[in-house]
This record gives sequence, C-alpha cells and structure tokens, in this order.
Amino acid sequence: MNRLDRYIVGKFLGTFGFMLGVFCLVVVVFDLMEHLSRLLDHQAPFADTALYYVNVCFHFASLLMGFIVFLTIIWFTSRLAQNSEIVAMLAGGMPFKRLFRPYFLASGLLVALALVLSHVVVPRANEQKLAFEESFVNTAVHVKDRNLYREVADGTIVYFRSVNYGRGTGYKLQLEQWEGDSLKQRILAAKATYIPQDSLWRLVNVGVRDFKAGGRQHYRFMSRLDTALTMRIDDFAERNEVVATMPTRQLQAYIGAVQERGADTANLELTLHSRSANAAAILVLTLIGVSIAARRMRGGTGLHLFAAVFIGFTYVFASKVISVWAATVGLPSWFPMSEQGVRWLAAWLPNFLFAGLGVWLYVRAPK
Repeated sequence: MNRLDRYIVGKFLGTFGFMLGVFCLVVVVFDLMEHLSRLLDHQAPFADTALYYVNVCFHFASLLMGFIVFLTIIWFTSRLAQNSEIVAMLAGGMPFKRLFRPYFLASGLLVALALVLSHVVVPRANEQKLAFEESFVNTAVHVKDRNLYREVADGTIVYFRSVNYGRGTGYKLQLEQWEGDSLKQRILAAKATYIPQDSLWRLVNVGVRDFKAGGRQHYRFMSRLDTALTMRIDDFAERNEVVATMPTRQLQAYIGAVQERGADTANLELTLHSRSANAAAILVLTLIGVSIAARRMRGGTGLHLFAAVFIGFTYVFASKVISVWAATVGLPSWFPMSEQGVRWLAAWLPNFLFAGLGVWLYVRAPK
C-alpha cells in the first residue's frame, strides 16, 4: 500500500470503529432502560450483567455490520468529496477504479471479521446472552408454532395444535401408529406434558382407539395416562433464539436431524445461508457507497446520508420479503431448483440484485 491507500484505510477503519461503538452504546443504553427494573427485581449480579451487555454488543455488531459499514463509507467518502480531495486524486491522473483498492482492502478485512463473528463467535455469545435472559429478563417463554406434525419414529405420527415451550406442554394431541398403509391405533388427548426427570409424557383426557382386523374397533377413555414416547418437547418447538446459539457445524447437523424427523427446515436453512450472505453484503455495499459518495453534490454529506439510509432500509426490506417468500413457497414439480437451492438463492438474491445496482452506479459515476 502507498501513502494514499494507508490514508483511506485508516479513515475507513477508524470511522467504522467509532460508528460501531456509538451504535453499541445506544443499544446498551436503551436495553438497560427497558430491563433495569427486571434486573433489579431478580437481583442480577453485576459481573453477569456486564458480560451480558458485552454479548449484546457482539450480537448487534454482527447483525448491523453491513449497514454500519455502508454508513461509514458514505460519511467519510462524502467528506473527502466535499473537501475536493477525491477531485484532486482524479485530477492527478489516478483512475477512478484505482480509488476502490483501499476500500475493498478494508472491506475484505471486515468481511473476514464478519464471517468469524457470524459462524463462531456470535453463536457462543448468544448462548450466554440467552441463558442470562432466561434467568433475569424473560422468564416466561412462548412459542408461536401451531399445527405441528412430526414423525417421531417409523410409523408414529404426532400432531399438536400448539405448544408451550416453557411449560413443556402440547395441546390437542393426536398420535397415530401405522403399519405400512394400515392404521393400528389413534390416541387423542386434550394436552400432553413432558416430564423430563421421568422421561415420560403425561396425557390428560385421553381417548384411545385400536383398529382390529376385519374393521373392528376398540375404544377406551382415561382421565390421565403416563406413557413413554420416543419424542421430546424440543422435537416440536425450537426457539429462534436457541438456533442462534448454534455454531455453523452444529446448525448443519441440527438441520439434518430435523429433516429426518420430517419437520420443515426452511427458516433454519435461511439462517444458515444468511450468515455468509450478510458478510458478503459488505462488499456489495462498499461498491454502492463509494460510487454514490465519491461525487461532490450541492446537498453535501446530508444528501449522501439520506441516500445511504434509504438504500440500506431497502436492502433490509428486500431481504425480509425474499426470506418470507422462500420459507412459505410451494414449488411445482417442473421447477428446475430444489427447495434447498431456492433457500440458498433467497439468502443471496439481495446481494446479486444490489450488486447490479452497484455496477450501474459505478458506470454512471463521474470519473
């Protein structure tokens, strides 16, 4: 690197560190204001609370890194443009594309940092963060999953209308035992609660119907039934926060296990792919940011920051819309991609679309 490269890289990384620190400070202050009464009521230790907020900073640093990098580039590049420093560089004979070298060098370092954070560091931080929240902040846990079907063993199909993860209870149970194409038994219960110390399920208001040869049936009703079933409450309701505590290798193994149970893995696969896609977005946003902010405009830094916020929120909105679509879409048989391929594409599609925008802005930028 020559002196100019070191100057831009230093400005880039220094401004990024300052903005990241400001964002983390704001997040910690607002979170502390919201949860201070609960922390005092539950007598949370000071050391654990301090470690919790360090983990909160790791979480939000990974979540917002692309957006913060984008604001960083817009901010200090716009200042360079308004001070005529970029004009002087180009007037001195430096090609416009040469200006991007220090930016992509610094962005490459941040991409590597983002990958390490999202795949390894942040899941470990989220694990400690979640344990603290369950102990001192959010003691009541709710899961929104409804109408859950699982094949917990060969020929054993279980349905719950809803599940309360915190209580370990599922409501409106239906359990069917199949042998080939023949239904042998159906159990209906108002609710079923998992007793972890005894490794059994307690069913309430149970109706058991046995299907015999020749079309005969036998029905019996019990107010309570304790039975050992090859399933756990985790087989039916996995909190998103728990998934966020899994490093990438553990998450990949977990996705395989969930697929074997016959459960939907769309959101899990999107979470897995987005860990790399969000890091790669830093390069895309770097291309867009430099192409916008390198132009000296009458509106100055304020107009550039407005464009940055607008494009940043558009990127986030597009990512969410595409993710929701990928999680719920039903593919026709003739579609050339598998469901796993569609979810990979959904995680990376915003990068591809905004990379096209970045190329267009680069071509239109004054050189």
